[in-house]
Amino acid sequence: MNIGVIGAGAVATFLLKEINQNQLDNLRIKSVLVRDTEKYRLLESKFGVKLYTDLNSFLDSEIDIVVEAANIQAVKSLLPPVIKKKDVVVISVGALADETLLNEISNPVKQHKYTVHLPSGAIGGLDLLQNAHALGKVSSVSLTTRKPAISLIDEDIQEAKVVFEGKAIDAIKQFPKNMNISILLSLAGVGIEKTRVCLVADPHIEKNIHQVDITGEFGEATFFITNHPLPENPKTSYLAAMSILGTLKRINGKLRIGG
Repeated sequence: MNIGVIGAGAVATFLLKEINQNQLDNLRIKSVLVRDTEKYRLLESKFGVKLYTDLNSFLDSEIDIVVEAANIQAVKSLLPPVIKKKDVVVISVGALADETLLNEISNPVKQHKYTVHLPSGAIGGLDLLQNAHALGKVSSVSLTTRKPAISLIDEDIQEAKVVFEGKAIDAIKQFPKNMNISILLSLAGVGIEKTRVCLVADPHIEKNIHQVDITGEFGEATFFITNHPLPENPKTSYLAAMSILGTLKRINGKLRIGG
């Protein structure tokens, strides 16, 4: 399967190393969409890719699927035209808190054969949540995220402090770079108005810690995830980057576990 990547930051570099440099079976990144080809020219010789600045030329290149590894703004501007031509994997899912955008991309997906894949990012348990809510019988979903204080606030604090508590839709508006996972939980379960979020700035931790609590007719479930940072960029979760790779491998495979 030939892949096109939007963006050339830490996540894109991780994918280029794991897929192209390590010659991952049956996967190959062929094209990379960037804003400045000269800035990233080294990627062409190092990983054997072709750089593009024009979206249409990028989409018309030798690729089967597109991976967005950029940011929320890239999703808002590029996703609608991309899904008219290619399947796409989206990591900056916070953009889908915009109901207008969500509706805009949902309609073409229904009209055409192309699919939007949303990797699980920095958390787990989404398959359980989706299955438990298959009959609409999940009653509550909550997310408690603890992050190093320095990554959330400028204030010098000595003890853990709750910096947000409320609906997922409001969490992503106030902390767009930190609350992508709350949107994933919302889409998989009870929606952005009903999914509850608590965000804690903690000066005593160095890693992100997530707790997901789900209640419904199926019973109860709780997940704890402690994330190591991506070596190339401490601000990015290692698991979030790996979830894209895992998604691509599942799409390309014949045996699909879970879901």
